[in-house]
This record gives sequence, C-alpha cells and structure tokens, in this order.
Amino acid sequence: MKKNITIFGSARFEDDNIYCKKAYELGKILAKNGYSIVTGGGPGIMMAANKGAYEIGGVESIGINIKLPFEQVPNKFCTKTYIYDDLSLRKKALMESEIIVIFPGGYGTLDEFFEVLTLTQTNLKKYKIILFDEKFYSSLVDFFKNVLLEHKAISSDSLDIFKIANTIDEILEFIKE
Repeated sequence: MKKNITIFGSARFEDDNIYCKKAYELGKILAKNGYSIVTGGGPGIMMAANKGAYEIGGVESIGINIKLPFEQVPNKFCTKTYIYDDLSLRKKALMESEIIVIFPGGYGTLDEFFEVLTLTQTNLKKYKIILFDEKFYSSLVDFFKNVLLEHKAISSDSLDIFKIANTIDEILEFIKE
C-alpha cells in the first residue's frame, strides 16, 4: 500500500512565511520516512511541501491542481500532476490519503478541513486529521467548543476527530499513533 499524506494550506503565503518553511521541513521529513506528499499542486504551502519531498526524492511529490478563472499553474516540484476541471473531483482525489495535515489557510483550506471532518464524523471515511498551529486555529476550535457543542450541533466526541500540533515533531507523533 502506498503511503501518502495530503497537506492542505494557503496558496497565498510567500516562501519566507513561517508556515511555508514548516511545510517544506515536513515534506522533507515525511519523504525521508517513505511518505509521498499530495497537495493541491499550487503555490504557497503546497509548493513548500512538494519542494521538501522533491528535494529528498524516492517518493512522489503529487499535485492535484484545478483550472481556475485566474491562472494557477502546477508548481515545479511535483513529480506527478493531475489537473481537474471540476472542484469536487479534485477534492475527492486530494482526500485519498488516510492522513491529512491542515496548515493555516483561507476558505479553500477550511473547505477541505470541513470536508474531511464531515467524512470522518459520518464514518464515510477514516482520516487522521492534524491541524497545524494551535494559535492560528484557536478561534475556530473555540467556536466548535463554545457554540457548536454548547448548542448540541455536534457531540463531544466530534472534538476528538482531529489533533492540533504546534511543532513538526508533534505532527510526526500523531502520524505514528
């Protein structure tokens, strides 16, 4: 069985952004441990993670891209690129991995996060979901706890569907669990 890990995160971050640096570091470490990296294949977090895996070699650095009204080209660090016209098919392809790491990002990243949460909560799929950077995601997690849970829109075990990591080492620990 192939060992793939999907990494989601913002396309808008520049190379010198701390989250891009961490995604690059994670991509390298995961590649050294035999994991192929799957991303949306674009810039920012995606390119950083693909670059880390690409530089190590020996594993795939996969980009699952989408044709958008504005130009988004696959990053040059993908060893395989798939381009979709349909966002839902792209999302399905991105979610073939059993391990999902969610770096900070915007609406697209949150959409992907909510999709894997929903699939796991409904037992349609089983993912290890890891949010990276507690500070970035704290308001969202507080919303889950203080609004969704309080109003019984989710159950308390729904909060156990994902883990929060603040370091690359914590991500690696969660992956090994």
